[in-house]
Amino acid sequence: MLLVPTAEPESALQLPDVTWEGATIGLLVLVVGVLAGRVLRAVVRRVLGWRGRSPSASALFADLTGWAVSLLALVAAVTVVFPSVRPVNALGGIGIISIAAGIAFQTVLGNMFAGIVILARDKFRVGDQIAVGDVAGTVVDISLTATRIKSFDGRLLLVPNSVLHSEIVSVQTGYGQVRSTVALDIDDAADLELAVRVAEAAMARVPDVVEDPAPQALLAEVGSATVRMDLRFWSGARQMETRVAQHRVVLAVLEDLAEAGVRTGSDVLVLDAAPGLRSALEERAGRRDGS
Repeated sequence: MLLVPTAEPESALQLPDVTWEGATIGLLVLVVGVLAGRVLRAVVRRVLGWRGRSPSASALFADLTGWAVSLLALVAAVTVVFPSVRPVNALGGIGIISIAAGIAFQTVLGNMFAGIVILARDKFRVGDQIAVGDVAGTVVDISLTATRIKSFDGRLLLVPNSVLHSEIVSVQTGYGQVRSTVALDIDDAADLELAVRVAEAAMARVPDVVEDPAPQALLAEVGSATVRMDLRFWSGARQMETRVAQHRVVLAVLEDLAEAGVRTGSDVLVLDAAPGLRSALEERAGRRDGS
């Protein structure tokens, strides 16, 4: 019987050779890359702040820069420690992992990309008062996935960034001043030109109303016994500023109209009597006159 020597089975998993020199250099590359990422993070944050970007946007893009540099340093360190691993293969593996994560976390990644777009546009910042859908309040924080809003009644609302990116957002504090309109009914028998002059003078005396543009009192609609007057004025953009301005405008206009003898809608009483009631009243009045 002839015995043929068989070769020893090769190992199914062959790890690349790792040397102490390669491991040391790889560690140094990783440390230098992480330190460079931190330096670039600080530089990007300061440059964006100097260019007038919001603190939230500056912090986010600075962190993204630092993470990108640290990731490149990690890939470089792996290729140094394991010479058989090519940078293209390492980046390809990261790409496959990213695709798998994107499929598994579509909603989260959608909010993240929406947050990046929102912060890149920089149309509203922390401290601005915004309204989107049924949500209105003051922006407290803009993170990568959601925006925290404190409603005007003191509630904390978490709005996904994808909603802010896809819906119409009204930025109340986008400009320094906003216009308010208050409707007021005037007796149609009153001197309407006098009412307009009195209302405009009263609004001009309110300290919360800005001088330019000047306040206006415009006759807008004719009713059965009244004429609607729109009191239009500009004030501060914040919610409380507009509310206080409306309150003081109503008080000042009503007071001055009362002093000028101009009756408002609350002073006008209209009776539309039926023919039977009218005949009865006339008959009763005739009897009193005859007696």
